[in-house]
Amino acid sequence: MNAKNISRRQFSRTLFTAAGALTVAPAFLRGQNLNSKLNIAIIGAGGRGAANTDSVKSENIVAFCDVNGRNLDMALGQFPGRKTFKDFRKLFDHHKDFDAVVVSTCEHTHAFATMLALHHKKHVYCEKPLTHNIWEARKIREAAAKTKVTTQMGIQVHGMENYHQVVELIQSGAIGAVTEAHVWVGRTWGRQSEADAKKHGDVVWVMERPAVADPIPEGLDWQLWLGPAVDRPFSNVYVPGPKWYRWWDFGNGTMSDLGSHWNDLPFWALKLQSPLTIESSGPPPHPEIAPASMTARYTYGARGDMPPVTVTWYQGVDKPEIWNSGKIPKHDSGVLFIGSKGMLISTYFDHKLLPEADFKDFQAPPKTLPRFKDHHTEWIEACKAGKQCSANFEYAGWLTEANHLGNVAYRTGKKLEWDAKKMRATNAPEADKFIHRIYRPGWKL
Repeated sequence: MNAKNISRRQFSRTLFTAAGALTVAPAFLRGQNLNSKLNIAIIGAGGRGAANTDSVKSENIVAFCDVNGRNLDMALGQFPGRKTFKDFRKLFDHHKDFDAVVVSTCEHTHAFATMLALHHKKHVYCEKPLTHNIWEARKIREAAAKTKVTTQMGIQVHGMENYHQVVELIQSGAIGAVTEAHVWVGRTWGRQSEADAKKHGDVVWVMERPAVADPIPEGLDWQLWLGPAVDRPFSNVYVPGPKWYRWWDFGNGTMSDLGSHWNDLPFWALKLQSPLTIESSGPPPHPEIAPASMTARYTYGARGDMPPVTVTWYQGVDKPEIWNSGKIPKHDSGVLFIGSKGMLISTYFDHKLLPEADFKDFQAPPKTLPRFKDHHTEWIEACKAGKQCSANFEYAGWLTEANHLGNVAYRTGKKLEWDAKKMRATNAPEADKFIHRIYRPGWKL
């Protein structure tokens, strides 16, 4: 998708209510006629799911699954006659009816729906973040590698021209060897002080888990919505989205949500995978709600001819010092690469080489990355051609692990020494409970 062809308002609406719908095709479809259509099942039909459905409606939508009957009714209003299900486990009793799956549920059930799709060798697009925790990301990545179906995580900006250009600039050495990258986002959703909430016009999220139940909305199966999470009374503080992602039991706050979009750029451009150490700072961790503001610093070793690099994440009121001092443009959210020959700053839509005077005669490197019409088209075409997408689960699995590690470091309050092979923080056994959660009876990945 070219930035010239979409307004910022249009992109924000698409990104935060839809976040890029991609799909991936099953093994038996490899080599099929590219003019034929995929049979797609939609898991999660409301909110982002509705937008994802709209983005893949060029194919055959054969079934909808949603824990909310009202979402199913709305989907049938547009696609009458399709099969409907409330429990995605029941959907897969009819797996022969479809080739590919789009997963747009809440974060805490992503892995369960996705793993079923992989088990049945269905191409699968899953909304970001890929999973709720590190262990799930590892399991999904490994399962996808074995099945060899086409996979993609929904990070729409990954398919846009600006990100491609930035990756080509960094990897061609435009600013020299990069040893620092800084990523910041202005969103302040989460637990925060009243002063910060007023500053940003937000709701003050300082509550504990509600003990008193609100009436369950008509059509919503609350127990299915909870899925593997700890049982609790229904409350309006959890739904509709995006309320739920502030709560650790259902999401991981801004880090796993916007981190999927913004950390994607340095992760891709710098060829990152597993960090060596991770440390975080912020307000005292709360057992229920993710923070509005925090920082996380990662160190990575050398990768081929790329030197060791430090990547620092800032969210909410936290910003890089170079931003605070006014030495770079004060974008509300952005990515800064610092290299031996200069700097590059990027937003979703554009980028700039700094200092500008040093690059006034700079010639952009040739295009080396494949382009696609948009993120959804890439997925659909890859499904039919038996190929992989640029944000496939091998790539997205490692990115998801890294984002979750920032939260693990924050919640443990330690600088973690990370053993990626063993999936353990060697100096912090207390981190284990944040790496893998215990599921409610009846749920197993």
